[in-house]
Amino acid sequence: MVYLVLIMLGLCFGSFVNALVWRIHETAYKQSKKTRKELSILHGRSMCTSCHHVLAWYDLIPVISWASLKGSCRYCRSAISPQYPLVELAVAALFSLAYIAWPYGLEPIGIMLFIFWLIFITGFMALFIYDLRWMLLPNSIVFTLLVLALVQIALHALLEQNYNVIANAAYGFVAVGGLFYVLYQVSGGKWIGGGDVKLGFLLGLLAGGFLEGLMVVFIASLLGTIIAIPLLSMKKQSLTKQIPFGPFLIIALVIVYLYGAAIIEQFQGQFILV
Repeated sequence: MVYLVLIMLGLCFGSFVNALVWRIHETAYKQSKKTRKELSILHGRSMCTSCHHVLAWYDLIPVISWASLKGSCRYCRSAISPQYPLVELAVAALFSLAYIAWPYGLEPIGIMLFIFWLIFITGFMALFIYDLRWMLLPNSIVFTLLVLALVQIALHALLEQNYNVIANAAYGFVAVGGLFYVLYQVSGGKWIGGGDVKLGFLLGLLAGGFLEGLMVVFIASLLGTIIAIPLLSMKKQSLTKQIPFGPFLIIALVIVYLYGAAIIEQFQGQFILV
């Protein structure tokens, strides 16, 4: 039953991510004649991204509507990107994975952290898609998540009466965000973008420690290298072109948040045995 609820929630939040990403981009670049209110995620009606026809409720059922319409708009027959069902399914899968791998238990504090984590997953997916498509990380999403991260850390520390939570978050903040800020300043923005620096501060807070923050950077760099080398070898990417780093950082944070403690324990055990 829990999995069913999480899957349904994930599909709905995945649909929200698709709408959020499109509306933020449309608002920022004024690519349509729609007003800011019509494009608002809070007040605007759901619409086709091509013809801007307002969609009926039966056009908004995650995955099912896209499949039943064979990937095209009911009104203008324009193709609807497979991104839409894929994002919905991805968020549903991440919600379920979070429940399976949840490392903090499901006592009251653990439940609070789990609810926050589902919100973070939703925001991270929006950043993932936006950076992948346009190589930008919108401040509106990053700063909203940053505020939520600070609220979560404060609540966690107060409820558990454990102020090491704040200290560990600060260490992670320095490990990721501080490192990226130095790289940005030294290179004049050539090695890493300003958006990645802001994202680094956010992910560092959530990593939960200095070592965990360094793990995020290491895993993200490793994933980026694994992806970049085949692209370069196939000449689909040149050394002068940028590859968005945000998606790799987000994947790395998910891994560290859910499995970081187990990974560290495993390495510490091997080190002791050696």
